Amino acid sequence: MIKFLFKIVKWFVLIALILGAIAWFYPEKFLTVDSGPVSTDVLIVIGGGQHERALRAAELFKQHAAPRIIITGAGDDQINRRLLIANGVPSRAIEIENRSTTTRENAEFTGKLLRAEHVQSATLVTSWYHARRAEKTFAHFVPTVRFYSRPAYFGFARDDWRKTGISKRMRLEFLKLPGYWIRYGVNPF
Repeated sequence: MIKFLFKIVKWFVLIALILGAIAWFYPEKFLTVDSGPVSTDVLIVIGGGQHERALRAAELFKQHAAPRIIITGAGDDQINRRLLIANGVPSRAIEIENRSTTTRENAEFTGKLLRAEHVQSATLVTSWYHARRAEKTFAHFVPTVRFYSRPAYFGFARDDWRKTGISKRMRLEFLKLPGYWIRYGVNPF
């Protein structure tokens, strides 16, 4: 019986190592979640990145992906607002949640707005390397809303990872994914 359990554990560890190696060497395949073209009640621009998220949201807004935008995240909320307006989004279509400083807080604080406004569906706009954790976190903390993901692809090419600083941010996601699973119960799969 002990030999049998040891064999199972050995196979489990081997499979986990193989999957971990694949995720490490091909992170864009694991971290990126893109729902494809979809129309929802609202676009949610998650703070952070290098302002590519606001530009992507403006692009999606022009494609009629949603009639309005919520910017979530303290710090760069006003910069993102200015970028949205400069790229053709009317100021009346923009709402700001500017207290959150983490992805969990983005979900919790924006979730209150979504529930109060009876939003049924939302599209998350974030960086490609943050898309999986963002979508899973919002779905976990706001289960009454259907979330979709339409990330920005700035720095997606492997050659750009080091020169744009994406490499470090992307690698941190591999620590944050299990961290959110352990701390908040956000399953990354």
